[in-house]
Amino acid sequence: MTGTQPPDNNPAIRTIAMPADTNPSGDIFGGWLMAQMDLAAGNTAGRVARGRCATIAVDGILFLKPVYVGDEVSLFAELESVGRTSMKIKVEAWRRSRDGDESEKVTEATFTFVALDQAGRPRPVPAGH
Repeated sequence: MTGTQPPDNNPAIRTIAMPADTNPSGDIFGGWLMAQMDLAAGNTAGRVARGRCATIAVDGILFLKPVYVGDEVSLFAELESVGRTSMKIKVEAWRRSRDGDESEKVTEATFTFVALDQAGRPRPVPAGH
């Protein structure tokens, strides 16, 4: 997932940046964007693990460009690797202004999730992902 165009696959999540998500300068909080990325990665992790998962690490987060109120934010998640109980998922966030057609990548990071059993303990990720 690199380049100047969004990935060809469907986004894991698509949302609109709203005024309540801004800092005093009117830009969207990085924490809001990171939460959206975690949701996108968690959606992918839950499908791969076929159940409950938890975020245990976020690596290499880069805030490349700001996101503005009204922007459409598309979050693309791609499974990078699977261990016995864990998964690494690369997430890219792309913005498109509400009145434009061009998209630009604004953030990327790698999220690590662990599959959990009903008691909240790590469990193996099912084969066949």
